[in-house]
Amino acid sequence: MGFLDYYKETAEVIMERDPAIKNRREVLLYPSFWAVYKYRKAHKLYKEGKFYRARKISQKAARKYGIEIHPGAEIGRGFFIDHGHGVVIGETTIIGDNVTLYQGVTLGGTGKETGKRHPTLEDNVMVSVGAKVLGSITIGENSKIGAGSVVLQDVPPNSTVVGIPGRVVKGNVVEAPRKALDQVHLPDPIKAEITSLHEDYEKLYGMIEELTKQLQDK
Repeated sequence: MGFLDYYKETAEVIMERDPAIKNRREVLLYPSFWAVYKYRKAHKLYKEGKFYRARKISQKAARKYGIEIHPGAEIGRGFFIDHGHGVVIGETTIIGDNVTLYQGVTLGGTGKETGKRHPTLEDNVMVSVGAKVLGSITIGENSKIGAGSVVLQDVPPNSTVVGIPGRVVKGNVVEAPRKALDQVHLPDPIKAEITSLHEDYEKLYGMIEELTKQLQDK
């Protein structure tokens, strides 16, 4: 893909997913625009066995744009990194189409694996700010990873994952494209459990007060 084709495709993706953008020219100001473009060039060299040249391009891009994408990673169409600083994508990562990452995301290894060491993200996955997805695991299509989560196990398609370690809190739901990029309104199972316990406490406390009053009236 030449630069002009890359620009046209990427501009469409960014304008669709980032409400802050006002016109196509702003696309050229995005660090992720250039980081992914450099990755595409480096990946081509990597596939040709020109590993040093590929790594030279990727490391220079990492220093300049704050986004480190190993040239060995496999990345599909419609890929977007919003903001982008601190993103790290490992060598054996596989990313499907229409995937969105936010700043501080790591798609890394655990240090205990060989061969396929990094995650596979299927189509339409969104990984929120600061999340870490580690190891040779698969994040199923249409899934969302909540901010700050640490995911160490496979995630079924159409799931929402939050927490450390990451756990599925919502499954089998496919959301509209814009809503699927919502990083804030995710289920909070801990809060829900605390709320339930608080409600039970209030009921029990009320019952105790009523019994105490009845005993005092006798």
